[in-house]
Amino acid sequence: MRDNGKIKRKGNGRTRAGARPARLSYESVGLRYDKLDPFKQRAQAAARATAPLLRSLGLSEVEESRGESAYAMEFADHYLVVNEEGLGTKNLVADACRKITGKTHYEAIAHDTVATIVNDIAVLGARPLAVSAHVAVGDAGWFSDRKRAADFVQGFAAACQEAGAVWAGGETPALSGIVAPGTAVLAGSGTGIIRPKKRIALGSKIRPGDAIVLVASSGIHTNGLTLARKLAERLPKGYATPLPDGTPYGEALLTPSLLYPRAVRALQEAGCDLHYLVHVTGHGWRKLMRAERDLSYVIDRILPVPPIFDFLQEHGRVKRREMFRTFNMGTGLAVYLPVAHAARALATLKRLKLPAIRGGHVEKGPRQVVIRPEGISFSAGTLRIRAGTS
Repeated sequence: MRDNGKIKRKGNGRTRAGARPARLSYESVGLRYDKLDPFKQRAQAAARATAPLLRSLGLSEVEESRGESAYAMEFADHYLVVNEEGLGTKNLVADACRKITGKTHYEAIAHDTVATIVNDIAVLGARPLAVSAHVAVGDAGWFSDRKRAADFVQGFAAACQEAGAVWAGGETPALSGIVAPGTAVLAGSGTGIIRPKKRIALGSKIRPGDAIVLVASSGIHTNGLTLARKLAERLPKGYATPLPDGTPYGEALLTPSLLYPRAVRALQEAGCDLHYLVHVTGHGWRKLMRAERDLSYVIDRILPVPPIFDFLQEHGRVKRREMFRTFNMGTGLAVYLPVAHAARALATLKRLKLPAIRGGHVEKGPRQVVIRPEGISFSAGTLRIRAGTS
């Protein structure tokens, strides 16, 4: 709440009248990619040593898929793709909002759990086949809330249906002493198939001159929620604080993520040669240079930025560069393909009622992302999620 330029805040964010709140960033709320990413690199390096085990079955790994959103194994006439993903802390927003709205919001939470899995499968050019759920709780009493449990089950099944994947099963461990009582860690795994094999989308296919088509997100999706939750502590009405359009902050955060597998299939069936795809999640727009290529990814236009991000930036005093470094900022999927196929791709996405634009192109040059409308660029050194990445 603003009163003659003075900010009043409640809870842990309380300060003296007139004091400006500290700027929020991912690091300031305890999420340090410089600590997380080296572990990923070590794990990838060690995992490569296990690849020869596939040979006893007459199979092989697609080595280039290591460090991508999902891992691919080669069979005679197809690739099999596997991955595991987690929701993060978005369910804590749902739990807090339930006290305000009376709704569990767990249909959306389950939907988002599936989205994290199937979207990461789809960006390799794969069709999701099966999804499993992992619901790790602090105590078995979590499952006694029948309304929440029913909403989660309904939402998970509906999202699997939309993605075209069977719900294959899952695990429900009670981890007292590891997970806090009354909470749950929501995650899952998935399997996908690429057939015909020419549909696989890996960084080696990217060419200078390729167009970059940007496909809209529905909002924050599932990354950056730790920062978003920290901001709620500062707001005068917490999650009930309205955005300029009247939407309560918490409900805006809980807008379900878009599922992209159907879009990827439609693009393939329309004859679009998909060279590479990026699911814009953790690491924000830096993910556009996920491929291990010395190429520059130049963005000339961006999609409209949803109100939730402007709200986060203003009230969290988040720097604009940090916003693009952390959040999807209205773009959930980036598609790299030949310029000659860009118009066909946009027409296909329009038929699916997915907002999309031809946002940029690939150039020869150093590995970097250049967002011209914002005057922001990210060099290779800002993204270190793959073993061997310099």
